[in-house]
Amino acid sequence: MLTSDFNYDLPEELIAQFPPKNRGESRMMVLDRRTGAREIRGFSDLPDYLSPDDCVVLNNTKVVRARFFGRKSETGAKIEIFLTMPVDASAVRWKAFIKPGKRVRSGTVVELISNDEAESLVSSSSVERNPDSGFQGVGREVRVVVESVNGDGTFDVSFDPIFSNEIETRFGHTPLPPYIKRSDVDSDSTRYQTVFAKEPGAVAAPTAGLHFTDTMLAELAEKGVRKAEVTLHVGPGTFRPVSVENPDEHEMHSERFTLTSENAGIINLTRRGGGRIFAVGTTSVRVLETCAGENGFVEAKSGTTDIFLRSPLKPKAVDMLLTNFHLPKSTLLMLVATFAELDDVLSAYEEAKNAGFRFFSYGDCMLLKW
Repeated sequence: MLTSDFNYDLPEELIAQFPPKNRGESRMMVLDRRTGAREIRGFSDLPDYLSPDDCVVLNNTKVVRARFFGRKSETGAKIEIFLTMPVDASAVRWKAFIKPGKRVRSGTVVELISNDEAESLVSSSSVERNPDSGFQGVGREVRVVVESVNGDGTFDVSFDPIFSNEIETRFGHTPLPPYIKRSDVDSDSTRYQTVFAKEPGAVAAPTAGLHFTDTMLAELAEKGVRKAEVTLHVGPGTFRPVSVENPDEHEMHSERFTLTSENAGIINLTRRGGGRIFAVGTTSVRVLETCAGENGFVEAKSGTTDIFLRSPLKPKAVDMLLTNFHLPKSTLLMLVATFAELDDVLSAYEEAKNAGFRFFSYGDCMLLKW
């Protein structure tokens, strides 16, 4: 298949700019993987599609406040720093994007602006789009030092003092996706986070998990549905479209993951007992398929994965998938099309558009059932 096969038109007004008023109130497009049959339900109806001894697999990554604003100590120039992943386990040094980055050199020092001081500046887009925004009361307590300029457009930076929860809370902003055209607000710190988030490290949310409430998880448990967790720290590459017509030439982004022995055991127990593996989100799929053997059983692993799931591949370890609606010509849409025929997937997208579904991170969801 070609990248253009995964293109579709989307009216801008269908891109959700805010989450639903209450978590879990989204609509759900249900697509039968085998027949292509569709129906529109509410996310609250999810338990109707699961049976006792099935297993729901959740990505327990936690989104960090990865966007920071400041100004160069030498010139006072405004600058934005977007952390992508730690360079080492100490979290002293990070990979980052910097905007504007043309004149940033090794040794550049950036003095961060606290959330209160930068309130008038902050936007989900870059500082460059807010040239008239002013800075008041520049805080000098926390500095970011550029350690190196990398050939891939990223920078290695270090925090002084060391990056901490206090620094993240005082200076960091929720890293909303680029298609959300507004500043982050206080509620984003909880709504752009799943209720089961545990392991800090993501700079984008595993958005299918945003629909779940504690009540829904309890309802599934009461029904006898097992629960397993994986960790995949979602990176900014998740938003990068495929820019080449031949997907085989696309350079896939890499993300850190963990599947523990305990959770692998729960998943394999379900498989042996004839239950279905229900992945919440494409990030959970990426972990399970990275760890899967040809027989569909998984092995505990950790590390980084750059797995690129696309036709003619079919999932080995996952039977059902809950996912949001994805960007045109994206690797995530290609992944979804490994669960069903592409024509069926795109037809479901068209029906969702016609029904006024909300798209992308804060939008409605789609269940590919088996």
